[in-house]
Formats: sequence, C-alpha cells, structure tokens
Amino acid sequence: MSKKLADSKYLRWGILILVGFILSVNYYFYDAFSTLKDLLVQEFSFTNTQYGLFVAFYSIPNTFLLMAVIGGVILDKLGIRRTGFMFIFFMAFGAVLTAYGASDFYKDGLGYGFMSSFLPNYSPELKMMLLGRFFYGLGAETSIVVISKVLVKWFKGKDLALAFGLKVGFGRLGTFAALNLSPVLANNGQTLGVAVWFAGILVCIGLLAFIIYIIFDLKFDKEVKDTQVLLSEKDKFKISDIWGILSNRAYIFIALLCVTFYSAVFPFVAFAPDFFANKFGMSAVASGQITSLLPLGTMIFTPIFGALIDRLGKAASVMTFGALILLIVHLTFALTNIPPYIPMVLLGISFSLVPAAMWPTMVKLVEEKQIGTAYGLMYSIQNLGLWGFPILAGVILDTTNPGNPEVLNYTYTILMFAALGLLGLFFGYMLKHNDKKYGLGVDQPLNKK
Repeated sequence: MSKKLADSKYLRWGILILVGFILSVNYYFYDAFSTLKDLLVQEFSFTNTQYGLFVAFYSIPNTFLLMAVIGGVILDKLGIRRTGFMFIFFMAFGAVLTAYGASDFYKDGLGYGFMSSFLPNYSPELKMMLLGRFFYGLGAETSIVVISKVLVKWFKGKDLALAFGLKVGFGRLGTFAALNLSPVLANNGQTLGVAVWFAGILVCIGLLAFIIYIIFDLKFDKEVKDTQVLLSEKDKFKISDIWGILSNRAYIFIALLCVTFYSAVFPFVAFAPDFFANKFGMSAVASGQITSLLPLGTMIFTPIFGALIDRLGKAASVMTFGALILLIVHLTFALTNIPPYIPMVLLGISFSLVPAAMWPTMVKLVEEKQIGTAYGLMYSIQNLGLWGFPILAGVILDTTNPGNPEVLNYTYTILMFAALGLLGLFFGYMLKHNDKKYGLGVDQPLNKK
C-alpha cells in the first residue's frame, strides 16, 4: 500500500513529465536571452560586460546569500510541497519582472523613474532586468533541487539514473526551444518584447504545473503515513548533517568538477550565438540553431547514458571522460577554424556524460534525509562559477576588443573556458583515483548497495 502510487509505472513517468515541464520552462527562460544579446546591446545600449553581468545576476542569491543551500535545508525540513511552491513562485515573479523591464510597458510604467535616478551608466531597463534576474535565480536553483528530490522520492530503486537522465533531457529541451524560438519571436528586434514575455509566461505556467503536482504528492504522503511508522528523531535531518556531507571525499571532488564543468558550459552557451556570428559570420537565427545542437545532443544521449550507469556504474570514469571531451571542444573553438557543427555535437555528448553520472550518484553518497541539502550545496557551489565567469568572459571580450569593433575576437574568452575544462579533467581524475584507492563506491552501479 505504501508504494502503490510509486509502483504505478504510468503515474511515475507521468510525474516525471510534469516536473520535467517545470524544468523545461526554467531552462527556456534562462537561455532565451542568449540569441538576443545583439538586440539587447542595440536596444538598451548594453556593453559586453553588462550583458555578462545580466547573465551572472542569476547566480548572486545562490552564491552570496547561499539560497540554494538554504533552500535545500528548507526542503529537507519543510518538504517538497511548501518549498517547491515558494521557490517556483519566486522564479515566476522574477521572470515576469525581467520581461517587464525589457518591454515597452516599462518605459512609461511603474519603476522607470526610480530606476533612472541612480547609477546613470546602467540603463533603467538593465537595472529592472537585473532585479528580475535576481528573483528568478533566487527561485530557479532551489526549484531544480526540489525536482531532484521529487525524482528520488518516486524513482529510488526504479531506474533513478534513467529518470535523472530524462530530467536533464527536459532541461535541454527548454534550452533547445529557447535557442530556436527566441530569435524568431524577436524578429530582428521588431518584436523583442514578444520573445521576452513569451519566456516569462511559460515560467508562470510552470508554477501552475507544480500546483497540479502537489495534488499527487499529497496522496502519495497520505498512503505512506497510513502504512508506515513516522520517522524517528535519528532519521530526521539536522543542521549538523551538513558537516557529514562536506567531509565526504567523493562529494568534494564531484562538487569541484561540477563548478568547473558547468562554468565552462552555461556561460559559454550565453555567448555562443554571438561567438558564432562573429567568428563564422552567421545570422542570429543560424547561430541559435547551431548552439541548439548542444541541448539536442543531450536530449538524446543523457537518458541513454543514465540507463547504462544504472546497470553498469562507472560514474567516475564517465565524468572524467566527459571533462576531457569538454577540454578538446573548447580548444578546437579557440585555436582552429573548424566549422562549429561537429564540436557542438561533441559538446552535447560531454554535457550528457557528466550530468548523467553526477546527479544520481548523490544518492549513493548521502542519506535520503540529507538529499535536498546535498543538492543545494552542490548548486550553490556551481553558482559561484555561474556568477563569476560570465562577468569575466564579458570583461575579457571588452578588454581584448578595444573600441567595441563590429567583429569581436573571442579567442581569449574561449581559452578561458578551455582552462576550466582542464581543471574539470583534473578533478575528474582525482575522483576516479580516490574512488579506486579508498573504495568510495562512485563507480559501482546505482542498484548496488
């Protein structure tokens, strides 16, 4: 009886689709601005550094306020429903605020005069969009932690790595849609507001989807409560458990690999359409389509790799190999003129290997009562890189292209991403070495106790 709902295959996979949609709209909004960079520069006089700041502002609440960590602790304390609704609401509120700042309504609307009264070097549109990006980031990262715990709740012992692989696929579907739809909706700047509002409204629909999930979660918990003994005190999460997580050798190496790997991918994607336009002379639509090969590849390969890891293990080896591919791809972009099609497909494979192995492995490293906090810590560490490196990429771009030339040279910016790939490879090697030396269990199949 206690497992009646979770044992229903159709319901379990239906839950995955429901929360996967929430993840998709989250990623859609995050990446919707990648192909709009040039239009934002023209419309609102953004510099490359200011655009990098806009991308980075997403990570400020999770880096400096540790909201992903706090959100994970709240999740372990208050549960999925209350935590999920609160933070997905923040995500939706921030998305609407960002869309408002980029829309025509804002110029004669609420807040424009106030935003014009300080920091004159930053446009009122940028300041309102930064505020929206802050609230969006405040909710978005913890919402991903919530979704991860939802999958652990419904899929533990039942193809968990495959579920996480499909979860990653849903996120990449959002990115793929954003990179292809956003420039089309913007129509070379004539309907920029339409592109931005569409992204914001999608996130609001994601909030409604979570409300639907709450109904199923209530029924699941009622069945468990009716048939199982309540958790004893030793089984409940305590703040002191954080030290146990941070003292786990495998967790530390995975966290370091996480921050270097994702910092070499997400900030790169934010600049990639502009990079392709400048280096290869592509249009905004074509650049977005090339960039979308990355999420397209991950949609295909991540579930496959996840299913293999469920059964064969080798998670540490897979993460190390994925980091190696990442390094090769960025060196190719920086130092050669090879057309970007094949490197982007390889980057998609790399971006499938590492997440497919990294996120479900957490279940082997920490107790279930700590899972929200463990993911929250990981996302907070990851956001340190997602905050700093977009800004650094913009600074390098402005510094190495004095006078803001029409055609930007991205070589040094891409080499920075390659350096992050090299660091990721080192941490992957250390993870594999320590796993073999100390028997940490990272390379074991997930279904092995």
